[in-house]
Amino acid sequence: MAETLLLRLPRAADEAASWLIVDGRGAPVGPPQSGPLNLAAPRVAGRRVCVLVPGAEVLLAEPDLPPKAGAKLAQLVPYALEEHLADSIEDLHFAIGKRSLETARVRVAVVARAILNEWLATLRAAGIAPDALHADSDLLPQNPGQAVALMEADAVFVRAPGASPVTLPADALGQALEIAQSGTDTASGARGLILYTGAAEWQQHAAQVEAVRAHFDGIKVQLLTGGPLALFAQQLPAATAINLLQGEYAPESGRAIGWQAWRVAALLLAGLVALHLVGKATQLHFLKTREHQVDVSIREAVRAAMPGEPNLLDARKRMEQRLAVARGASSGLLPALQALAQAGAVVPGTRLQSVNFKNGAVEMKLSAPDAASLDHLNQALRSNGWQADLLGGTNNGQGYEGRIQVHGNGG
Repeated sequence: MAETLLLRLPRAADEAASWLIVDGRGAPVGPPQSGPLNLAAPRVAGRRVCVLVPGAEVLLAEPDLPPKAGAKLAQLVPYALEEHLADSIEDLHFAIGKRSLETARVRVAVVARAILNEWLATLRAAGIAPDALHADSDLLPQNPGQAVALMEADAVFVRAPGASPVTLPADALGQALEIAQSGTDTASGARGLILYTGAAEWQQHAAQVEAVRAHFDGIKVQLLTGGPLALFAQQLPAATAINLLQGEYAPESGRAIGWQAWRVAALLLAGLVALHLVGKATQLHFLKTREHQVDVSIREAVRAAMPGEPNLLDARKRMEQRLAVARGASSGLLPALQALAQAGAVVPGTRLQSVNFKNGAVEMKLSAPDAASLDHLNQALRSNGWQADLLGGTNNGQGYEGRIQVHGNGG
């Protein structure tokens, strides 16, 4: 899974930033670190960058809006919250989250444009381009039956069940605990409280928390030894926090990189297709050249094998027809020669001088010791099922020469 660099901006310029690398499930890959932003910049490469900004500067609200607002939702949100805002809506940036499925409420994050521009300028100066920008308070865990609070050295976050989180100064802990109790149905009793805190903060405020324990159905305290970043990281996979980088602040680098990647892939694909077509065209040209050379060779072979053949336009077909005739003839040359060899074994001293094969008949010129030997050979061929005719012969100084015509193997 892709890793994420979770980077938290400090609340004051003289404070250090903190960061943590997490995997796709929100689990830490290494320990949290802190320091100037330029030390975090080298951790950006190859990772998604999620930046947390101070929740005290971001208003989280859930106004009621028409269910069918659709594309006009972004236009209606500022006016739905206008009476609750001290600044002019032109000076504010509105980011919209997911609409509640049970109600008509829409989650909205509001921040001053000047502050948002300052955060982005600080990140750019450090060489960091964020993919997402969340209020740190928006990553406070939700619990449907209990209030959740986070106590830090200079701030306290609190979220009542089903409500947006609220950020208060650390010295307003009493008010935060009252918010945690708000909305409780007194008939069913008080709700519980889950309190996340550091060891030093708990030691400082433990007495104040214990003083209101009776107002809650139990208080569960969880100490964060490494700070709250790991707690915030656990909420990232749920993707419920509002990303402030919307509208004109939406990151263009991601889209540009995506287009660049697709453009490179498209160019590579086009080059591969062109290379394939060139290869196929070259192969086709080579095969046509070879085919032409083979056709020329066939025509030359036909001229040599069939002198006087008038039709050489389709030499391949003519040769195949001639071979089919030769192969299909019952008195083929090879069977006749085989029969002659068998008969010659019966008549010693017989030698083959020449062979002429035409129209399915084999005419052989033979030499033998005498005419009786040649006649004996002729009779041996007939006894093996061949139609053999002795065409004549002459005596010479070394014996007798004669011609036998063989065709029509009956066996």
